[in-house]
Amino acid sequence: MPVRIGELLLKEKRITTEQLQQALNHQRANGGKLGFNLVKLGLVKDEEITALLSKQYGVPSINLTQFEIDPAVIKLIPGETAHKYQIVPLSRAGATLTIAMTDPTNVFAMDDIKFMTGYNVEPVVASEIAVSDTIQKYYSTAPTPGVKTSAAAAPTISTGPSTLEMASKGLEELQQLQGDAVEVIEDLEEINAEALARQGEDAPVVRLVNVLLISAIQKGASDIHIEPYEKEMRIRYRIDGILYNIMNPPLKFRDAISSRLKIMAKLDIAEKRLPQDGRIKIRFGENGVTKEIDFRVSVLPTLFGEKIVMRLLDKDKLMLDMTRLGFEQESLTKFENAILRPWGMVLVTGPTGSGKTNTLYSSISKVNTPETNIMTAEDPVEFNLVGVNQVQIRENIGLNFAAALRSFLRQDPNIILVGEIRDFETAEIAVKAALTGHLVLSTLHTNDAPSAITRLVEMGIEPFLVASAIDCVVAQRLARTLCPHCKHRTIVSADVLRKHGFRAQFDIEAYEPAGCVRCGGMGYRGRLGLYEVMTMSEDIRALTLKRASADQIGAVAVREGMRRLRDDGLAKVKAGMTSMAEVARVTGEG
Repeated sequence: MPVRIGELLLKEKRITTEQLQQALNHQRANGGKLGFNLVKLGLVKDEEITALLSKQYGVPSINLTQFEIDPAVIKLIPGETAHKYQIVPLSRAGATLTIAMTDPTNVFAMDDIKFMTGYNVEPVVASEIAVSDTIQKYYSTAPTPGVKTSAAAAPTISTGPSTLEMASKGLEELQQLQGDAVEVIEDLEEINAEALARQGEDAPVVRLVNVLLISAIQKGASDIHIEPYEKEMRIRYRIDGILYNIMNPPLKFRDAISSRLKIMAKLDIAEKRLPQDGRIKIRFGENGVTKEIDFRVSVLPTLFGEKIVMRLLDKDKLMLDMTRLGFEQESLTKFENAILRPWGMVLVTGPTGSGKTNTLYSSISKVNTPETNIMTAEDPVEFNLVGVNQVQIRENIGLNFAAALRSFLRQDPNIILVGEIRDFETAEIAVKAALTGHLVLSTLHTNDAPSAITRLVEMGIEPFLVASAIDCVVAQRLARTLCPHCKHRTIVSADVLRKHGFRAQFDIEAYEPAGCVRCGGMGYRGRLGLYEVMTMSEDIRALTLKRASADQIGAVAVREGMRRLRDDGLAKVKAGMTSMAEVARVTGEG
């Protein structure tokens, strides 16, 4: 304690110097605090110490033996926290929680409790023996390290739609997902658990955040959205490209959840006015196997608090086998021929979240050999690839794509990957690199393959350079795959096909989603790619030189054998892999 109880008792003439020495000798032999030993030896009464502490600290005292505590109040603070700080929650009035503690000057304890509960903390003083006995009474036994406390210690949350099968689980899911087992790591090195103690290591909000992360992984989510509003909070997962509402935690947890995630992502928890970006790396056990998952964290101040979006980066789900991406064989052959050439440019286009990064990483994996020098400029670097020199773009210090590309050309590269061509300068350097003996892989945000040609010309690249540099353009989308356990046959009429832009004269047999336990009632499970692969022919090069429109280039490409995105989608519909409605959704048709 900051104030020595022995000195106080001597000053108040409650004990003699000899009695103090006797208690100190007993303490050295048996352990425990001095006050406990004084009471045990019968030298002072428990109430005397309590009254003295109350007077010294200027806070009320309480006789815990005469106080009955509401079980609902006990549940606000986990047993391990009560043992750790030697505190007992007594009552709650409005936004204030009253706690009994032996040392009311312990600001770390009060800050942690305020952080974990969301309440203001009002301390009262009680004796060590009374606090210890009360903890034993209400919390039964001391917690075993690594063993979860009851679900009641976690905040009550409302769950999302029944399609995700969470409605009936409620608080049980907080136990089953073992949120306590999550371990934050940095650079593949474990962080000492004690380092996070002051941020509320045992707090319910910490377990809630851990549960959110693990649940998202287990449900196959690609993103977690934590959104504060005026009167509620909403947490959503993006699963197979669709956002689903998962839970609505109490609004009082808004700042606690935000602070916890910012601490994990090594961000400034005091900065609430500016956007911040960080990264969380966690290690956890699943079916006896230790897994490591990265979360890319984006924090954005909004009207009612900070919105946090986390992108899940699971190495195990990075599909580097190109034969499994969903390419039709002829398209795959065209694409592989392009990336196996010693020079030229290969572009992958599509909106955000269409799987472009996965396709590029698969391409790199295909050509990654000991004889090849591969360099990438990415914003951000999502996955670490063995044998590949990856550079993280940092715009704030001038390291943009153009600057990285200039440096790459002095590093004797064979293959260059540019995360995205955003401006004329980057496009110009990338095109010139492709024309001077390098294979350049990159992405553009265009709706289809032919539009990539016109986009580069519109950026200011001379048509003759575009025509000479580009070898292949791939446009892609990700469509949800039908659940194999519940999909059922249907007939898609010729009228519906024509509505979606197909020249159809006959009805076709296809499949529709139904929904079952295995797919969470959604009817879909997983995703596959729809691809449009355009190779540069002499006719397309001639059209590029004439600054032809994307429609004109596309018409020639189709005549030469290119399969449009919706045609690739229709082939997968006929094969029973996805539905007509899903193809229409992702291709923007109909």
